[in-house]
Amino acid sequence: MTTQNVGTGALGGEHDVRAKVKEGYAAIAAASSTSCCGPKGGCGVRDDSSELARRIGYSDDELAALPEGANLGLSCGNPGALAALRPGEVVLDLGSGAGFDCFIIAPKVGPNGRAIGVDMTGEMLSKARANAAAYRARTGLANVEFRLGEIEHLPVADASVDVVISNCVINLSPNKAQVWREIARVLRPGGRVAVSDIALLKPLPEAARGMVEALVGCVAGAALVDESLAWMRAAGLVDVGVRLKSDYLDAMESSTDPLYQRLVDVLPAGSRASDYVASAEFTAVRAKARASCC
Repeated sequence: MTTQNVGTGALGGEHDVRAKVKEGYAAIAAASSTSCCGPKGGCGVRDDSSELARRIGYSDDELAALPEGANLGLSCGNPGALAALRPGEVVLDLGSGAGFDCFIIAPKVGPNGRAIGVDMTGEMLSKARANAAAYRARTGLANVEFRLGEIEHLPVADASVDVVISNCVINLSPNKAQVWREIARVLRPGGRVAVSDIALLKPLPEAARGMVEALVGCVAGAALVDESLAWMRAAGLVDVGVRLKSDYLDAMESSTDPLYQRLVDVLPAGSRASDYVASAEFTAVRAKARASCC
């Protein structure tokens, strides 16, 4: 199996990868008009952030209800919708950024539920917490919180959440197998996983994997689809599945985003990004404990 975990090579080591990602997303947080690949564009798509969100499944009503500045254009799917959330559930969002998905899902789980966001970037955490104050003032709900932490080492108790979601973040981790183990650890038996992410259909050329811009732009760090499924099963998750979608890549290929153009330049002649990269929806369940026979 050819690994696409970032951690060796041009970027050098897990610490270096994590530092580059933190630096990139701190810059995004500092400029609300900026997303992961510079002004105007989210994870490779040069688009208005609201228009991108509509393309990948968020409704106008959901977007209109967001605190100002919560949508930074960093999504590649709609994991909250994929999770089929129910009132009263506790939902954990990995790499919550400015709080976009937390503020979408919190009204769905209601006052007896909870949305917990975890992000390793202090600047993003500050932005999310400021947005949470606006959310509470508008809705009267106090069911959102944000915690500082790495998704490889979640600041969350064992078997304490009903649903884990993530939106275009796990691809950034230098140790994705550990992320999936952490997801399984924090889920209650029977708990669900709904992850939207960028995944590889085949390995990227070495030149693309070495692009720091592509790493922060959700491409160079992505894993092969089959690798992700294997990590999920190895972590103890069951009913593992994936659905590959074209909406995000269609938007990416129709854009004039400079990151996308640089990526195309290093691909073999005649290749398209969609030959290598897909938007993926990963789903799974933590197995329920078997009843005692006696």
